[in-house]
Amino acid sequence: MANDDQREPVKTASFGATMKAVFWSFFGVRKRRDYEHDAANLNPIHVIVGGLIGVALFIGILVFVVRMVVAKS
Repeated sequence: MANDDQREPVKTASFGATMKAVFWSFFGVRKRRDYEHDAANLNPIHVIVGGLIGVALFIGILVFVVRMVVAKS
């Protein structure tokens, strides 16, 4: 039986790995194994910042596409 002192420290994922997880979450494409790994290793602050960056990029792309379509009309 493992003692609490003998457990390996949990590594937190890098910001890049967090952005990758947020990117795939926007599409809803995550394997259960990857989801469980992310839930154990991602830093919540990184997830929030990554989500805000993802939303800003998404809105920016939508605005750009709409302006291009309206300009062509």
